[in-house]
Amino acid sequence: MVHALPTNSLHLVNAHSTPTHHAGSHRIHELNWSSLDLTDVELQIPDPEDERLAEPEFWKQIESAWQICDRFDLQTEIWRGRILRSVRDREKRGGDGRGTGFLNWLKEREISKTQAYSLIELANSADDLLEDGILQPEAVNRFSKRAFIETAQAAPEVQQMVSDLIKESTESGSNQRITRREVRHLNDEWTTMSSDLLPPALKEKAASSTIPTRYLTPLVKEMEKLPEVHQTSIQAEISANPDVETVKQATAEARYLAKYLSAATQVQALSQPGLNLELALEEALRIGCLSSTADLVNLAAQLEQSAIKLFTTWKRLNQLSERVYLDSGASTPHLRSLLAYLAPLTHEIIEVNLGDPSSSLSRLIRLQVLNDDQDEPIET
Repeated sequence: MVHALPTNSLHLVNAHSTPTHHAGSHRIHELNWSSLDLTDVELQIPDPEDERLAEPEFWKQIESAWQICDRFDLQTEIWRGRILRSVRDREKRGGDGRGTGFLNWLKEREISKTQAYSLIELANSADDLLEDGILQPEAVNRFSKRAFIETAQAAPEVQQMVSDLIKESTESGSNQRITRREVRHLNDEWTTMSSDLLPPALKEKAASSTIPTRYLTPLVKEMEKLPEVHQTSIQAEISANPDVETVKQATAEARYLAKYLSAATQVQALSQPGLNLELALEEALRIGCLSSTADLVNLAAQLEQSAIKLFTTWKRLNQLSERVYLDSGASTPHLRSLLAYLAPLTHEIIEVNLGDPSSSLSRLIRLQVLNDDQDEPIET
């Protein structure tokens, strides 16, 4: 049977100290590490071969065990971040001013700089949440690691909403755990209701739950990618008909608009004078083919990027083939054979089968590579 984490086994958070960002302000309870093992946390995994154990009970025990590990993972990483912050600040104070000592310390422990600063950021966030009174030290155990990071990165208003959720849960005696999904849901709700992009009529319906916020959050996220002129157009549309169907259509329209505007700036073929991208967009909207036009422009951008990648890869293949050819000789017949089989791919005309060559449905694709300087076939 899986037991809850005992309060007297291993403490990583000192509930009696006030968290600050100063080194030495956190204390770890003294432990006899030489005798510490998994039995100290009473973690037991259910036997998957135990036929007497019903499925619901098996998964309940698995979930409990996972939560214990998740709790230690979060607590440990917060403390690692505090340790790293202390080392960094110490080296900054007495080192060469460039952080060389800190980087060497990380190197000795095989910790990347990115990982180190990620842990320091987590520790700072934890200390901020605790110091500001948004969370109580014991509340940290209510989070999964990912949920805590999501909370730490959220707006102060969302952090307060999470704190209120924990208080309500504690008062009701449910001790509900906070998941990343719940934090994201609260964040989406706050982002939606605080956004200036939604007209008042739509916010009123969201507040009364006439229109669920799950329909509005994607709309806000897509509208944020658009220029003001397009935002205004969509706002007028949903103000006139503030219902779920209009919101869905507006979300799709905003998504395709963003796709079109983003891809159009990347297509070299569309950078020629004489083309008005906005007028083309208006016409696509008028005749109802915005989605197809957006996909068309997006695929054009992908094709140009693929063509560039193909040419650079083809040139590199030629260079490497020549190098291997010069390094090989009569003593390496199999290596020369490999070069011979690859030779068709180094010619000015590249031939590749689309599908199984033995199938009647197979097609032979031929691509000709031209010199990028003189617009003439490259000699091979």
